[in-house]
Amino acid sequence: MFLISPAYAQAAGDTTSTIMQMAPLALIFVVFYMFLIRPQQKKAKETRAMLDAIKRGDRVVTGGGIIGTVAKIANNDEVLIDIAENTRVRVLRATITSVLAKPVPASAKDDKNGQDDKDGEAAGEKSESAPPSGN
Repeated sequence: MFLISPAYAQAAGDTTSTIMQMAPLALIFVVFYMFLIRPQQKKAKETRAMLDAIKRGDRVVTGGGIIGTVAKIANNDEVLIDIAENTRVRVLRATITSVLAKPVPASAKDDKNGQDDKDGEAAGEKSESAPPSGN
């Protein structure tokens, strides 16, 4: 005739035991959020920002390990990458795993090397043109 057992009816009035039963479950959720969910969301946000910032000339690494230079942004989902001379592949933007440092153009390298050589020659000329100290 009674649908609720007397033992369950007595426990229903005790709110502190209900809170104590829920506390470990809430603690587990907080730990999961702090150590798993939040860092994963942060990493996904950084990856999304990196993929959105890809532009022509960037050196990239694909998910398959291919390293190449972005030749053209085909559309929002696809990128054309030069992987060798006269070899261009079309990859999905989502498969790009990282963007490497942008390469320095050859003309800038020549200018920099030329300045270093001039500095080295100038330093060498100074030491060679100095009078001998012993004579």
